[in-house]
Amino acid sequence: MNEQERRLDEINVSDLQALLETGAITARALTAFCIERIERFDGLVNAVIEHNPDALAIADELDSERQRGTTRGPLHGIPVLIKDNIDTGDRMATTAGSLALEGSPAGADAFVVKRLRAAGMVLLGKTNLSEWANYRSGRSSSGWSSRGGQTRNPYALDRTPGGSSSGSGVAVACGFAPLAIGTETDGSILVPAAMNGVVGIKPTVGLVSRTGIIPISHVQDTAGPMARSVADAAALLSVLVGADPEDPATEDVKARAVDYTANLDADGLSGARIGIARGYCGFHEGVDDIMTECLAAMRAQGAEIVDDVTLPTREEIRPSERLAMSYEFKAGLNSYLQHRGAETSVRTLREIIQFNAAHPDTVMPYFPQDLFEEAAARGPLDDTVYIEARAETNRMAGTGGIDAALQAHGLDAIVAPTACAPWLIDWVNGDNRSGGSATPAAAAGYPSITVPAGYLRGLPIGLSFFAGAYQEAVLIRLASAFEAATKTRQPPEFAAHADL
Repeated sequence: MNEQERRLDEINVSDLQALLETGAITARALTAFCIERIERFDGLVNAVIEHNPDALAIADELDSERQRGTTRGPLHGIPVLIKDNIDTGDRMATTAGSLALEGSPAGADAFVVKRLRAAGMVLLGKTNLSEWANYRSGRSSSGWSSRGGQTRNPYALDRTPGGSSSGSGVAVACGFAPLAIGTETDGSILVPAAMNGVVGIKPTVGLVSRTGIIPISHVQDTAGPMARSVADAAALLSVLVGADPEDPATEDVKARAVDYTANLDADGLSGARIGIARGYCGFHEGVDDIMTECLAAMRAQGAEIVDDVTLPTREEIRPSERLAMSYEFKAGLNSYLQHRGAETSVRTLREIIQFNAAHPDTVMPYFPQDLFEEAAARGPLDDTVYIEARAETNRMAGTGGIDAALQAHGLDAIVAPTACAPWLIDWVNGDNRSGGSATPAAAAGYPSITVPAGYLRGLPIGLSFFAGAYQEAVLIRLASAFEAATKTRQPPEFAAHADL
């Protein structure tokens, strides 16, 4: 790889924008570079499920606007990849990686896609994902979908990319695009970001619209940015935030929409009180060693570390969360499918189950659809069992969990390892998770951000910062300072195996 390629492969968005403004590069040339890089390397990692046939035409129009003296904002002309559960009203399909929706255009842009287009971004294509955002089976293989196949980790090609926003995390790590959009219900932005050595932000539920995104949980779902730096992720988050009349959760977002890049601060850890959730450590000594180094780096930057902050464990939260989610998935998916474009052949969860059962060799060669069947058996959202399960989940994770810990210790944020190291891909037994801290913030609907923290035998490890609702600005300040102090990230080399 020559120096120019490396520069475009790794350059941050603000520097790219400077090149665009001076004419040193055009949006078309940048888009063409991204397309060529995908063509060269995606055969190794399988991150992109569909190319946008209109990408170069979009870039040309944006170049014309710039030549006329008009730009739409700081991301004008910047390519972006989006996860294949986010609707686009163009020639691309939206399938959640499922053959049941193959060849089926959504008919209209999701609200977040409208925001991307309005900001002057080039929609480069769709990324592969864990099918149905990892909500088909408890024995799934992260990054595998029946439409897209298996996405692989670019740091070790025999290992998982994490999920469910697998392709988005891998694509950004590989330099296929400077930015990507993922979605999260519980870990689906944070985990693949951490496992691919990039930054991911899971916003507060209600900050970013969910309209036009294939749902799992109306209480926990959100889209969010994935990027190679906190600054780039903050810039993309600023674009995504917006009040959507079709998503009531965003009703008061006008008062919260800000330029999150204003919160970048290399000295942002000075005077901060950071709690360490030790209950989310201890699953691997190598990860614990990296955490020790992270805490030392934060102390060196002037942070006060409060040890052994207690939070409910994932195992404590998960039963009520899973129960509530199964009700929400059935209701949300059925509603979404009813409003799909005319070419969509399945209109209910039950019809998807029937489709999958009729095509077991192509749709279910490795794992079943037990979560689908569980959800299909649930009642309506006014069921007392559901109401109680959701209330218990919110209490444990939110008021009785993160909120209580922040208040008890006077904390700005809580930190923990984002996930374990990427495990070997296993289509027989499924994912082999051994640790991860996404659940408390996800179940509460609170924000979290993961930043590259180190490498375990060449495999990326991430550090998560999380706090109370709408504290994105605080988390970006802390994460940007940590990133500036540690400068951990290294680009992948497409190794066949980990450094064993």
